[in-house]
Amino acid sequence: MSSMLTRLLRLRARLVPEELQLGWMPIFTLGYLVFLFVPLVFSYPGELKTSGLPITRLWPTLLSIAIFLPLYFKAYRSRGLKGEIACALGMAALGYGLFPVNVYSNTYLIYAGAFAAFIKADLLHKFIGVMVMLAVYLLELLYFGAPLFVFALTATIALAVFFSNHFYHETARKRAALKLSHDEIRRLAALSERERIGRDLHDLLGHTLSLIALKSELAGKLIDRDIPAARREVDEVTRVARDALSQVRRAVTGIRAAGLAAELASARQLLESDGIAFDYMLGEVEFSAEQETVLALVVREAVTNIQRHAQARKASVVLESRKGELYLRIEDDGRGSSIISGNGLTGMRERVEAIDGRLRIDSLRGKGTRIEVGMALAPSAIPLIGSTAQSAAISQ
Repeated sequence: MSSMLTRLLRLRARLVPEELQLGWMPIFTLGYLVFLFVPLVFSYPGELKTSGLPITRLWPTLLSIAIFLPLYFKAYRSRGLKGEIACALGMAALGYGLFPVNVYSNTYLIYAGAFAAFIKADLLHKFIGVMVMLAVYLLELLYFGAPLFVFALTATIALAVFFSNHFYHETARKRAALKLSHDEIRRLAALSERERIGRDLHDLLGHTLSLIALKSELAGKLIDRDIPAARREVDEVTRVARDALSQVRRAVTGIRAAGLAAELASARQLLESDGIAFDYMLGEVEFSAEQETVLALVVREAVTNIQRHAQARKASVVLESRKGELYLRIEDDGRGSSIISGNGLTGMRERVEAIDGRLRIDSLRGKGTRIEVGMALAPSAIPLIGSTAQSAAISQ
């Protein structure tokens, strides 16, 4: 079974580029070709009713499908403007050519309108192109004396599909651009942090290593004349080296640290890109750098789950202190579900418990999810950004 699925996925990848992330939709959309065979059962008003589709009509219809399928999958792989236009016009031409023997060839006009929406041109020019295709179809209908309701139905569906696909494509393009911007902000923030750590390490180690070199040289000179003094210098070198190691460890920890404010800004961009309203409120809370890192990582994991799985319309983050303890609450109004502890939730719980914190997750189907983190305020705490409560509300 798995090998068959693998072969199907490989076949799909050959037909439709994986980078489009369309899944099986292009395959399912081919189901509309069934309308070409409607004359087997029905006939349109004004046409002589027959007991079935004559063989003289069936073979041209099957031939048109054989021509259409390569055009259809070529349209998904076309990258240039000329190729995209050629595929759309080819589909429209099939509709014109098949019409004399099958009035339901308007199916091809609808496909052409759907693909016209993805042509790399402005909306006005694409709309004019679709209207020209429909005008040619109208002239053909008038020439053959077909009822005008066929054109009205075709035009309505083709334009609806055209505009729907156009705005879907624009939304996807803007979402991709926003994601790139979001990734770039994270990259620049990480680069800035690495540069800061690099400067700190340079300043720290430059002075310390110079001191170690001088004292080691002095100890070497004293070892033949004054062994106790040489031993003192060696002990001093050991002390300085251990102190430097401790400072380097603290600096390296800073590289891995994540800022809560920066994480909330990233959450804002990520959720906004999916049209999810996001509110956050930060009270007058102080915490240690270690606690900030854990809280930021909890926010990151929770927001990622909301964006990927929750199907929520709004989410919120609240950070406050009560009775000497710090509380973080993250909520969404998504679909909710039974809690299955994957790597993300397990890692979240382990990080919180590692600093003597508590994590609670409540999720009910149809009522959203709530994550609560509680921990004692650290004795050596640093202030959050500012001294007053902060809030931000973002809505699409």
